[in-house]
Parts: sequence; structure tokens; C-alpha cells
Amino acid sequence: MAQRSALRLGPLLLLSLCASSTPVSLLRRLGEHLGQIQDSSSPSLSLGPGAVAIPKQGWLEQPLDPFNASDTRSFLQRYWVNDQHWTSQRGPVFLHLGGESSLRSGSVLRGHPTALAPAWGALVIGLEHRFYGLSVPAGGLDVAQLRFLSSRHALADVASARLALARLFNVSTSSPWICFGGSYAGSLAAWARLKFPHLIFASVASSAPVRATLDFSEYNEVVSRSLTRTALGGSPECLAAASAAFAEVERRLHAGGATRSALRAELGACSPLDRAEDQAELLGALQALVGGAVQYDAQAGVPLSVRGLCGLLLEGRSNRSRSAPYHGLRRAVQVVMHSLGQRCLSFSRAETVAQLKVTDSQVSGVGDRQWLYQTCTEFGFYITCEGPRCPFSQVPALPSQLELCEQVFGLSASSVVQAVAQTNSYYGGQTPGATQVLFINGDTDPWHVLSITQASGPLESALLIPSASHCMDMAPERPSDSPSLRLGRQSIFQQLQTWLRLAEESQVRSGA
Repeated sequence: MAQRSALRLGPLLLLSLCASSTPVSLLRRLGEHLGQIQDSSSPSLSLGPGAVAIPKQGWLEQPLDPFNASDTRSFLQRYWVNDQHWTSQRGPVFLHLGGESSLRSGSVLRGHPTALAPAWGALVIGLEHRFYGLSVPAGGLDVAQLRFLSSRHALADVASARLALARLFNVSTSSPWICFGGSYAGSLAAWARLKFPHLIFASVASSAPVRATLDFSEYNEVVSRSLTRTALGGSPECLAAASAAFAEVERRLHAGGATRSALRAELGACSPLDRAEDQAELLGALQALVGGAVQYDAQAGVPLSVRGLCGLLLEGRSNRSRSAPYHGLRRAVQVVMHSLGQRCLSFSRAETVAQLKVTDSQVSGVGDRQWLYQTCTEFGFYITCEGPRCPFSQVPALPSQLELCEQVFGLSASSVVQAVAQTNSYYGGQTPGATQVLFINGDTDPWHVLSITQASGPLESALLIPSASHCMDMAPERPSDSPSLRLGRQSIFQQLQTWLRLAEESQVRSGA
């Protein structure tokens, strides 16, 4: 968002690190960064001379307002297709749903569902979410236009796309369609089965936060526990060092003068840190850096893992200096800045608000305005650290995060509270009642506390993978994958096998 020129991830992608009072901004940056790295290792496939490259890109015309038949406006929604393994028009279709960012070609080339397609001769399709990537309706991103951005609109797109794509590729009416998705898109996958069981045969929902929550204080509770886990490279000493580092940052901020100026230089801030609101931005960004090391622990391309972060925080402990953990945190910031190609970090609240107000989709970043709108109108998900057991800074507090909804969209805090409650009422929170859905989570991932980690019955399965981070099961397999992750992927395969056997038996009974 703010200081877009400061971060260079590529000629077409101008992002900013930590330029929002919510840590989600940095987490989004890290997620985009990891996705780009993984995509770069998944080139397009060619089937030989004269053959069409895989994947193929296509576009569907979708109604802008699917709930108003008299509104004839439409937009083009992008999709990707990999038919390399598709052996029969009666075979299954694996529909990979996009979430709150651009859906790249890698969605149908790497990880699951693509890795699972050969076993069943499946057609793999990736569907980009409305208002993200290249699927942004004409007319910009003003509030009047954003009225058509919600999970409900996205699900209507899934239903419409499911029917249109079946016709386009001449898929048999008896073919089972199985949705896949990770994070918010994982929730969409589960909800697609919940709301459209006649169209979606089953769903695999990875790291899916199906319970909306205003104050997501549980996030940092998981982060704290993870920093103490020896299996991840953490320890109680690491957590204590992280807490000491934050206390030292706050001490230097409050000292003012030359001490604060030195802090600005050491942490690579683009501008002075004299305003309380900008100091809160800094502290929120540092929390996000620590949270990101946990959320994306041990994934390919991650700048810092728990082990790496703890190593930095504890590097100077032998000299028993009060500032040793702080210097470790400073080095962690430098590692992330270098990895993401950024020369300095913007912590200006004013610049954050200004960038979030930009309604031109060509210059509004990678979906930050859109995703903020969805948090304000549906989900909340505001990560806080106000509890007495939270070891990090207690700022930014919830009120300052809710204030963004008012400043950017004119939405009051009370309306956000009501929207979160309505979301849980509509979808059922952590008791959605959907059948033939497999919820997959890693116990390292802070988002697992908003998902479903225990099966509620034979038709709603859950898998909690020890020491796995956010959406790790979806990533391409690596030699370094843990035994628990390998076993988790086997469980996913077995669940699909069970579902597709049911589908096949149903086809036989119906004579399809």
C-alpha cells in the first residue's frame, strides 16, 4: 500500500511491506512472495510440437449482481485449465478456488489438486475470485462498486462457473466436481459444498478460517506457543527474547530524540516515527514479522522460519545484554527486507489510509483495499495483542484497526461487529453442518483456531497435521517434508478415494 515504490518484487508488482495497522498486510506480502517463488518453479507444460501449452487461460462472463436479474451488468472472470491428466468426460473435475489475491497459473500446475489429478484422470480448473487479479469489474473500486464484493457473490460465481464450464468442456452430468481451496478460499470451498451440494460433490478445505471473529487475539496465542516448541526450533528462551525485543523497541520509541532517530535508522523506516499512530504501525509490523515466521514456518521461499527467527533473537544472549534480543529482531527485519527487495519500510498511517482510498484497480496494489473491505463487511480477523499473556506490544489495539473501516469506507465499528455476527449466522461458524468436506489444518498455523480441527461426524472429516504451517498440505512435495505432512497428504488421498468411489457407485446405479 503506502510507499509502493519502496518494494520491488518484479516489474508488474509494486507492493509495500507493513504499511497497514493490521498485520494482515505483511502476511499478505509474505503469502504473495511465497506464491511467486513456488510459481517460478512450475513452468508451463508443453505436450509437444504444435500442441497447446498447459495451462490454458480463459474467461467467463459473469453477472455483476447475481442476486438481481434486472441488473444486466457483467464482468469477465478469469480461469485456468490443465487437462493434461483428463482421460474421460465422465471423470472428476477438481475446481481450485481463488481467494483474496490474483490466481496464477500455478494453481493448476503444482501442489494439490494437480498432484492428485493423475490418479483419477481429473480435469483441473482454477477460478479467480471476483475483484482480485485480472477479474476486476470495470468501474473501479469505489464503495458503490465494492457492494458486489463478498463471499456470497463469490459463491454465486462458483455455482455459475460450475455450470458454464461443464457445458464448455462437455463434462458429463454425472462427473463429480470437487472444490479445493486454501485459507479464505478454503472457507469458500467448504461453503460451496454447504450451499450448493447439488453442484459440488465434495470439498477439500485447507487452513480455512470458517469462524469470523472481530478480535483475533488467539492468533498471537498460537504464535507464542509455537515460539516455545522445540520441534520447530523454538524454546521458552526464544519467546522470552521476543518479548524483551519488543519491550526494548517500545522503550526506544518512548525515549524520543536521538534514541528514536537511531531506532528509525536501525529498523529501516522510510520516515520519522514521531506520531503515536506511526509508532503503532511499526509495532504492528514487527508483530506481523514474528507471526509470519510462524504462519509460514518451513515453507519454500519463506524469509524466516521459527528456527531462523529464534536463532537471531538468541544470537547475543551470552553477553547478557538487554539489547541483544532487540538487535536480533533488527536483523530479522533486515532479512525480510532483503528477501522482499525493499530498501525501507513505510509506517505512516496517513500514507496507509491514502493508499487504501485509491479506487483505481491498476494502482491499488494486490487487493489490499478489496480485502480490507471484506474484513470490514464480513470477517473482522483483526489480530490483536491486548491480553495479559501476550508477549508482544499491546498496540495497535482493536479500535485503531476498526478505525480504518471508518476512514477508508465510512463504515462504523458497530456495523463491523454486526457484519461479523451475520457471517457466522449465515455459514454456521465452526459448526457449518456441511457434508463431504475435509478440513485440513496444521497446528503451527495460527489460523487453525478459526477452522474445524475435529470431525463432527462421518461425513465431515478433519485432519490436524502436527508441526505444519498455513496451507502447507497444498504446497508441492519436497524431500524435506516431515513424516507428519507426508502422512497427512496420504490421508487426503484416501479421503478422495472414498469420495470418488461413492461417486462411481452412484454413476453405476444411475446408469450414467
